[in-house]
Parts: sequence; structure tokens; C-alpha cells
Amino acid sequence: MRRSYNFGRRYRPYIDRFHDHPYALPVATFLVLFFVSLASFIGFNARTDPPSDAHIIEFSIEGKRQSIPTRAKTVREFLTKIDIKLEKHDIVEPGLDTRIYSDKFHVNVYRARPVIIVESGKERKFALSAASTPRSVARQAGVEVYPEDYVESKLPDNFLKEGVLGEKVVIERSTPAGINLYGSQVPVRTHAKTVRDLLREKNITVAGKDEVRPATNTPIKPGLQIFVVRPGTKLLTEESEIPMPEEVLEDASLSFGVSVVRQEGSPGKKVVTYQVEMENGKEVGRKKIQEVVSIEPVKQIVARGKAFDINKDKEAIMAQAGIKSSDYPYVDYIVSRESGWRPNATNGMTWGLCQALPGSKMASAGADWRENPVTQLRWCNWYATQGSSNFNSWQGAYNFWTVNHWW
Repeated sequence: MRRSYNFGRRYRPYIDRFHDHPYALPVATFLVLFFVSLASFIGFNARTDPPSDAHIIEFSIEGKRQSIPTRAKTVREFLTKIDIKLEKHDIVEPGLDTRIYSDKFHVNVYRARPVIIVESGKERKFALSAASTPRSVARQAGVEVYPEDYVESKLPDNFLKEGVLGEKVVIERSTPAGINLYGSQVPVRTHAKTVRDLLREKNITVAGKDEVRPATNTPIKPGLQIFVVRPGTKLLTEESEIPMPEEVLEDASLSFGVSVVRQEGSPGKKVVTYQVEMENGKEVGRKKIQEVVSIEPVKQIVARGKAFDINKDKEAIMAQAGIKSSDYPYVDYIVSRESGWRPNATNGMTWGLCQALPGSKMASAGADWRENPVTQLRWCNWYATQGSSNFNSWQGAYNFWTVNHWW
């Protein structure tokens, strides 16, 4: 049996009530919409605004980049939180113990790749490495490489014929030899073919009185000893260090203020021989007659981060304080580490964004120095550009801070 409903009869009492209270329906509708909007607003902001102690990490692994919010304090903690497992030869930039101070902080994980180490007279060595230079690959693979060795990375000419699936690092070894230079033993390594070539390579000039043994056309063999003598002359030999050269590469995959070593370098050594001038048994002068590089220096390669992305709030505060936009990266670097951008940060007598000591110094920039970040930054700007004897610019302040970790 089908039942029928009379809508008007059933809901007539409720309709009559609304007639008696004409504002009830609009008010009810307004309240419903208000609470729905409020809930949506809270939900939206809860999803988009990270906690005050959180940062956004620009994370890259195997060529894929993504932005990840985190409360992690260090790179190691961040990787643990997102469950990234590192293998023995993987490389993380910056290092695992690097502190995370700011948003848009770049973290890169490079997975180890298969590499074949090839050197004449030895079996090929298979290795896994994530290093970015041939010398670093060999070092990570546990292969000793001398400064004078030629090391280069190559792709196999024929993958099937050579049996190499990945990268190939080829080492052309230098030959060890020794030069006895006027009585001082100088160990060297060389690619020269003859004694003459070796003397020329090491910039050793053979003068009229000098004697060279063995003959200059003698082939270079491992362990060969070469003597250069000057009879009847008093000579003095001194050894000194050759500074390690360094190459700095600007890298957009690293955050501003972060530096990583891509290739370890080392200083070299040189031997300088002087002819001593004597009068009445006393030295009255010296004349340099030879300078020989016994160990070549190895260049250190450093990648320096240049990626910088600052939020609009910080940018607005710096602009109001009169700071030049070109100085924003330096300001953000220092303030992030001094106070975490907290105007009320204190550490004993220090206070504020830049940790002025004492904090009352900032009164010269305004009476509201305790709580106003703009006032504090005005004082900081004066201090960085005029108020310190250690530097006279934000860049100088940044350079000083990176060395001393205070300013």
C-alpha cells in the first residue's frame, strides 16, 4: 500500500513559527555560514602555515626535487624523519650535522653509481661512488692517487667490449724517482721519459760547472737516482711549502652560506738551492740557483651555495629598516643564526634579532627597541656598516661571522 504525504499539513506549525519570527531564518542562515567559513579558515591556515619552529626544505634525490616541511634541526634528523636510508658511498650536501636555520634550505642526496677504476698494469677495480671529480672518485674507492698522476673520467668507447656499465676513471701513474741536488735528496714523481726531460720538467738548470749522473739521455725507470753536483762550491738547500690552490664554484643547488668540498686538496713542497757567498769564514750573501717542485700541490674544489629565497615578511622588515636588497642574503644568514628572527630572543645580556650586547644599545634606533623588529634592524644596519671596527658592510659582517660565529 502506497502512503502519500501532505507536506503542507505536516510542516505547517514550523512555517507558522517563522511567520511569527521573520528574522529567525536569515539569522540562522548567517550563523551556519559563519561557522562553516570559520572552520574552513582554520582548516586552511592549519594546512598552509607551518609551525614557527618548522622550515621548508628543498630536497633533491636522484634528480628529483620536492619541497618538504619539517621541524628537524639538522640534515641528519631531517633525513631520518623522511625515512631516507643512506648507503656507504652516498654523498649528502651539506653534511649530516649541518643545522637547518632557514626556509628554502637545500638538501641534496647523491646516490653512489658504479665506477670502474682503470690503471695500466693492474686489474680493473669496481667501485661505487657518488663523488663529482675523478680524483674524489678514486679517493672514495680507496685508491691512492699521487698529485703528479693524471686522473680523468671517461665514458667507455664500447660498453659491451670493455665490460663497463657506468663511468670509467683512468689513472696514468707517474714514475717515482730521486734527484740528489747538490747533496740534498729530493724525491719526485714524473711522466718524463729521460733524465734530460725530467730536469727540464723540474726547471733544473745545469750550469757550466755542474755534473749530472747518469747521462741526460738515460731513460727514467722507477727508483732511478739522479745526481746533480757542483764541485768546489758551498751550497745550501731549503725546503718550503707550496700553498694549496683553491677553486670556488658558485652552485645554485646549495643554499646561500653553505659550502662543501667537492675535491680534497693538499699543499705541495719545493726545494730551493742557494749558492752561499763567504768572506773570512762568514756568510755574506746567498744566490738562488735552483728551485725544484718536489711534490705538486693539488687543487681543492669548493662548491659555494648561492640559492636564496626569503619570505615576504622578512623582506618587508628589512626594507623598512633601510637595508639594501643586495644585502638581504647576508642579513638573513646572520639573523637566522643569531636569533632565529625572534625580536625577543635573549641570551643573558644580549637581546633581539642581532643579539646586541647589551640590548639597550639599540635604544639609539628607537624607544621601542625591545619589541620592534624594524627598530632592531635599523640598529643592526648601522652596526654592520658603521659601528664595528671588524667590518664596514653586511658582506664584511657575513665574512666575519662565518669565521668567528659571532659578530
